[in-house]
Amino acid sequence: MTIDQYANRFVCDLVAYEPGKPIDETARELGLDPSQIVKVASNENPLGPSPLAKAAMREALEESHIYPDGGGYRLRSAIAGSFDMEISNIILGNGSNEIIELLCHTFLNRDAELIAAKHAFVVYKLMATLFGAKYVEVEDPGFLHDLDAMADAINENTRLVFIANPNNPTGTMVDQAAIDRFMARVPEHVIVVFDEAYYEFPDNPPDTLKYVREGRNVCVLRTFSKIHGLAALRVGYGLASKNVATLLQKARQPFNVNSIAQAGALAALADAEHIAKTRAVNSAGMAFYEKELAARGLEFVPSHANFLLVKTGEGDRVFRDMLKQGVIVRAMSSYKLPDWVRISIGTEEQNKRCLEVLDSVLAAAAV
Repeated sequence: MTIDQYANRFVCDLVAYEPGKPIDETARELGLDPSQIVKVASNENPLGPSPLAKAAMREALEESHIYPDGGGYRLRSAIAGSFDMEISNIILGNGSNEIIELLCHTFLNRDAELIAAKHAFVVYKLMATLFGAKYVEVEDPGFLHDLDAMADAINENTRLVFIANPNNPTGTMVDQAAIDRFMARVPEHVIVVFDEAYYEFPDNPPDTLKYVREGRNVCVLRTFSKIHGLAALRVGYGLASKNVATLLQKARQPFNVNSIAQAGALAALADAEHIAKTRAVNSAGMAFYEKELAARGLEFVPSHANFLLVKTGEGDRVFRDMLKQGVIVRAMSSYKLPDWVRISIGTEEQNKRCLEVLDSVLAAAAV
């Protein structure tokens, strides 16, 4: 007899999410110097946090004995102002991942269904499993969300449809016409979630906020982890119709976003210079990889985000062998892509080092 028999069976059925391997863990396991390790596994900002955010966080530390603003008034107001919305449309999360969980907590049960694309973020399936809902996986030809097929999959039990755009881990992006066509088919009992963690990287991303302004049952997720460089702070936000946002606020834990994170995010939101520099570094790095990978005959998926999905063959082995040389990429077997790895765009130096090690690993495997 074990304690498992008394636990929620849906928790017992879960396969825990495994994030990109940390630098410190790699250094401990392999006896490497942490400063010499290049991590291009988790789509982090290679330029680091916004300088304005760092200054704001240092100042906020002086009041870390005081509980944070549980409603996040200043940050929510700034976000609302940035997108011409009202504060009641905005919900803060301990990372946008928390808002994914809040959506599932609010709208899923054992009779409900959640729809997502085959190669979408694995946390969607994890959350559906946790709440006992049916997870409906729709094929994505060419690694692109097939929104027509996703609309076809909607039935009376569907409660949530997740559209990651640009999608992680593929980097693909559906266009405005496809989204508009999809939204015209969505019934009122379905909440559409646009997961836009990488929204700031493409030049012309689709406008999904218009559906929030129209009062549709929509939630648009964004984050400060990527282009703003605040991944360690865990702060994301949702822009939702007031009815949806009100329900999510009821499910949210008090003080879910700490004061340091709120201060950093508020400053980062206004740091246009840091955002522009990040986009420039990402564009240059993307062009470098596209040219070099094509020259080597390596297949990759053209990306609208800050990473590339690359077909190396034996992704788990490539990950392990690159790790031994101090470069951390992300194996994609958990996404049913065993022959692929995902590489985040880094600085020029990091990109060159990653490619050199990848060349070495692939050459050794070919012998």
